[in-house]
Order: sequence, then C-alpha cells, then structure tokens
Amino acid sequence: MSGLRERKKRATREALSWAAVRLTVERGWDGVLVEDIAAAAGVSPRTFNNYFSSKAEAIAFRHADRFARLADVLRERPADEPLWDAVRAATLSVIDPHEQPPPEGWVDGVRLMTAHPALVAEFAKAAVDGEQVVADAVADRTGDPDPMYPRLVAAAVTAASRIASEEWMRSADAGPIGPLVLAALDRYATGLATPTTG
Repeated sequence: MSGLRERKKRATREALSWAAVRLTVERGWDGVLVEDIAAAAGVSPRTFNNYFSSKAEAIAFRHADRFARLADVLRERPADEPLWDAVRAATLSVIDPHEQPPPEGWVDGVRLMTAHPALVAEFAKAAVDGEQVVADAVADRTGDPDPMYPRLVAAAVTAASRIASEEWMRSADAGPIGPLVLAALDRYATGLATPTTG
C-alpha cells in the first residue's frame, strides 16, 4: 500500500509542477496564482502547499527531478558498461527522444519565465542539489575514492543540461531540446576535442 501511496504522491507532485510550468509560460509570471496551478492539477491550494512552498519551487522541481531520476538509472545500468555510455543512456531515460518541436510562442514564454529572479534562485539550488545527486551515483558506480572525479563528471552533466537549455532558448527556430543535451554530453565523452574548421 505504501508503494501505491508514494506513486500517487509523486503523480500529484509532477502534475502540480507541470501545471505551474505550463500556466506560467502561457500567462507570464504575474498572471498565475497558486490557486490557478492547483485548479489545473485538480487539487486544492492546500494540497499545493503540502508539496511546494512557492510557485518557483514547483517549477524548478522538474529540473531537480530529472537529475534525481538520471542518477537512479545510472546506478541501474550494467556494471561493465563504460561510464559515458551509461550516462548517455541514463540521460535518454529522462528526456523524450521523440519530442516534437515546441508550439509557437513557447520558447519566448520559457525565456521570460526562467529569467524571473525567484526562479533563477530556485534553478540554481536545483542545479547544485542535482549535481551532488549525480556525483553520488557516479561515485557508487566507479568506486573511485578520489572525490574529484565523480564531481567533475556530475558537473559536466549539469553543465551540458544548462548550456543546451541556453542554446535552445537562444535559437530562432528551436526544435526539441533532447538532441542538444545528448550532443553536449557526446562532446564531453570524446574529451572536448578541438573542433576542426575549413
């Protein structure tokens, strides 16, 4: 029964977070209240407050949760799989490889949403927490007693996500974000070789 209860709680948390993202992108930061998010998720404002302390925390949850799920999958990958192959496979588990290009106006809305000071702070916290979670998973996988290596790998993973997101938001014709994240990780996996020109 506890497993079912936990799944229901997770589903509610995800529904609230997605509603917060969708409504804020569509209406702008000041156009969305906690009551609106709760109604969109089919719960009461009191339920929202049981899960999140603010609208910004609800939005940033999706960012932190991707790193937590990536770490879980990374631990489950075959022990003899090369690390960067495992990282790539774990990343594929938390992005949609068949994602469609965003609807018109979506990227502009995301750009405005993520620039809000309250959300900048929450995303920064989520990135720090997520980086530690990934580092712990890398350490468990490699058994490396040197604390620097897992942290460097985790920093590369979080940087790949951040930089891909920034490039996606800068694009005049943004497609799915997943391929950008994978391309960034692949660059790390090959040692960030200097690009050839000409």
